[in-house]
Amino acid sequence: MLKDLTPPSWKKLVKEELNLPRFKELESFLSLQYKQETIYPNKGNIFKALSFFKPVDTKVVILGQDPYHGENQAHGLSFSIPKNQKKLPPSLKNIRKEIEQTTKVTLPEHGNLEGWAAQGVLLLNAVLTVEAGKAASHQKKGWEAFTDTLISELSSSTDNIVFLLWGAYAHKKEALIDPMKHLILKSVHPSPLSAHRGFFGQEHFSRANKYLKSHGKQIIDWSTP
Repeated sequence: MLKDLTPPSWKKLVKEELNLPRFKELESFLSLQYKQETIYPNKGNIFKALSFFKPVDTKVVILGQDPYHGENQAHGLSFSIPKNQKKLPPSLKNIRKEIEQTTKVTLPEHGNLEGWAAQGVLLLNAVLTVEAGKAASHQKKGWEAFTDTLISELSSSTDNIVFLLWGAYAHKKEALIDPMKHLILKSVHPSPLSAHRGFFGQEHFSRANKYLKSHGKQIIDWSTP
């Protein structure tokens, strides 16, 4: 199931992982879960973050932990929600606040970040599925091995990507990234519990664009067009 859903260029990047027993165990687990429980996002959106561009075209990686577990929120992109959802999750509110304060762009009312993805921003959760109403319910089921491999292979096969690592969980992924080839920007998580202790004022979005421009890449329009 999962192997067939993986976009071709990304499938090639992680082809060895897809053939390991642990990935087949993850497929079996999810097959049963989707039959018996309400799982987010829907099957067609599991790899949505990988559907907008090829690995070589990645400019920025924003790493989340796992999908939103509320109804009609998760749609395959970390921190993003569907355009028709009016209530913004707290972390997304703070991300938007930081953008508006440090880049001076004006953001639309919706919280859909597909406009970023279309420009080469990989909005990747470390765990790509979750059971409804049960945060972190699909952690340690095999997703972490898959996304760790993806991050590691992306780091080794490309150059000059900006990795935004927010919070202790994301910071652990730094070991997978070559700092000689990429820019790693770290801060606390944008959640209301921590944002005021070092997320606000870090200027990650403007610093990312400065880095991209210095390496001849098109900058990101953070106004989510």
